[in-house]
Amino acid sequence: MRFLPSGPLNRALVIVLAVAVLAAGGYLGYTYVLADDPSCAVGVERRGPQRECVGVTDGGYVFTDELKQVSARIKAENDRVADSSPVTVALMIPMTSDAPAERRELVEQVQGAYLAQHWANDDANSDKRRPPIRLVLANPGRGYQQWRPVADQLARAAADDTQNLRAVAGINISIAETEQAVRYLTADKHIPVVAGPMTADDIRNTAADPRRYPGLARIAPGNSDQAGALGSYGANTRPEEALVIEDTRENDNYLATLRQTFEKLTKGAPNAPETYQSPPDFNDEGNLANDFHQMVPNICTSAATTLYFAGRPVQLRQFLVELGNRKCNKPYTVVTGSHASTLMVDAKFADKWDSLTAGAGITVRYTALAHPDTWGERSTATTGGSKKASKDLADLLDRPDTKAPDAIGPADLRDGRVIITYDSVSTAVAGIRNQTVRDVKTPSTDDVVQSWRRLHGTSRVDGASGWICLDQYGNPYNKAVPIVHLDPATRNAVLDALAWPLGHAPDANCSIGGDG
Repeated sequence: MRFLPSGPLNRALVIVLAVAVLAAGGYLGYTYVLADDPSCAVGVERRGPQRECVGVTDGGYVFTDELKQVSARIKAENDRVADSSPVTVALMIPMTSDAPAERRELVEQVQGAYLAQHWANDDANSDKRRPPIRLVLANPGRGYQQWRPVADQLARAAADDTQNLRAVAGINISIAETEQAVRYLTADKHIPVVAGPMTADDIRNTAADPRRYPGLARIAPGNSDQAGALGSYGANTRPEEALVIEDTRENDNYLATLRQTFEKLTKGAPNAPETYQSPPDFNDEGNLANDFHQMVPNICTSAATTLYFAGRPVQLRQFLVELGNRKCNKPYTVVTGSHASTLMVDAKFADKWDSLTAGAGITVRYTALAHPDTWGERSTATTGGSKKASKDLADLLDRPDTKAPDAIGPADLRDGRVIITYDSVSTAVAGIRNQTVRDVKTPSTDDVVQSWRRLHGTSRVDGASGWICLDQYGNPYNKAVPIVHLDPATRNAVLDALAWPLGHAPDANCSIGGDG
């Protein structure tokens, strides 16, 4: 019996056909089996329309190449304390981005979290306090789009006696998705949260709604607190010389509260705000450069010289470039919120710094969440912050000994991201360890929530960004606000002054006033 037709040509055709069938089968097998495999690593899966890898890792999985070095250090530290009954703190921020500036910022935040873990676990710095801290990286995806499955992972880790997750730290942007994530973690899952550079006024507990986010602690001054500091610093700005430029895009808590803040500061100004609407993804350029180009002549013909900009960094960059090309020879001061620090790491602004020196010049002034000079050697402030805490963090980056975190990648304290995330994780550690007393080796999540009530007075956290004194609602009371401006010569933020939401520094005991 013949299985192949006779003749060399026919046999060759059959063989080619068989190879093609096998190849097709292999391709289909890959497509339907391997390509649809959602797993990226243990605890990390592909989700969403972009199939990005989201989930929770102990550093063993690297979300983006820029995180390779610091992830390795986190993994090594976690392995080192694994047999010492550690408790877990999760850093929950987007770990991937298409925007280079945002990627630089996320690396800085992971670096800050690791430095806090390293400091907490170093017996020489922590007075051998226990429990040791295990740090995990929780990636909720771009724009926190996959926050729910990641939050559920964290909830399972909190219930797992081998992981003992006791706090989620670092929440970094004020948008609808982060509000939902914070509410779910605190109200539904009873997990303590210590936000990082989150400043919107409407994601917090208040006297009117004290249990909206039970277990939420915030360490960065909110937009209204920043406005109070700005008001005390720039009290001589006349309304007729002020103009608001504002983004009207919805579902962005940062923008909404910044608009409200600046409209209050400019009450009585003769000109209505100039408005624009950014794309749904605030990292998109859109066609807004053209909008700002058309807006600038109206600004020139007004009496305004102080411009309050309620917008995100991409749109701020576009606005500054167009304002730098203005035809009128007038100096301007552009006042904006803390997210302006992104300009220092924005590659698209790297060759646009001369926009600030064009014509009569532009001064970009904003309220920073942290700045290394605030509590540096030349600081003259007597209360509200700690030179030692600031120096401790700086020394961590400079120590030459082999135990120091000398391989976490390039780290810069100037834009404040390393500092504020370091303080976020350090505050979580303080809350956990303050509840580790007597026979309690591992406090419950409820214990940690209760600890937020004690973090003031002599039990405050001496953060590198300033004293962290939490009021009864978990908000920072009269937290130091550095006022800075961008220096086109050094391409960095320069400290102008230290201001306070209440117009004065706290007392030596960091006492919470009756309004707290």
